[in-house]
Amino acid sequence: MILLTDELRERLLANGRDPGADHVPVVKFFNPLGAGVWLAAELHPDGDILYGLADLGFPEIGSFSLEELASVRLPFDMGIERDILFATDLPLSVWAEAAGQAGSIRAAERIVASIAHTRRGGS
Repeated sequence: MILLTDELRERLLANGRDPGADHVPVVKFFNPLGAGVWLAAELHPDGDILYGLADLGFPEIGSFSLEELASVRLPFDMGIERDILFATDLPLSVWAEAAGQAGSIRAAERIVASIAHTRRGGS
């Protein structure tokens, strides 16, 4: 699987030109066979270093390498995947807070969905 499409790469690079802002995550990567979820909000101009929320057992904000994600080889000839259905309008800080409370990004997805639903005027 292609981890970054041209459109996703451009959005991440644009966010990377404004470092320090509380950007909305653009893409979600995950390990389909176990632990490991990454939400990327920015891409460094070098095209490799992403900034966002990573969860390898404990969620934390920081930088991670696209090249390293792409090089992971899992059983059954699998690798790290991109969640093609991922979409959010909530900033990285909301994701980080929810993941910290829930203990993981995967568990935080329910919290974030509830927040987004409330913001859209749902009941």
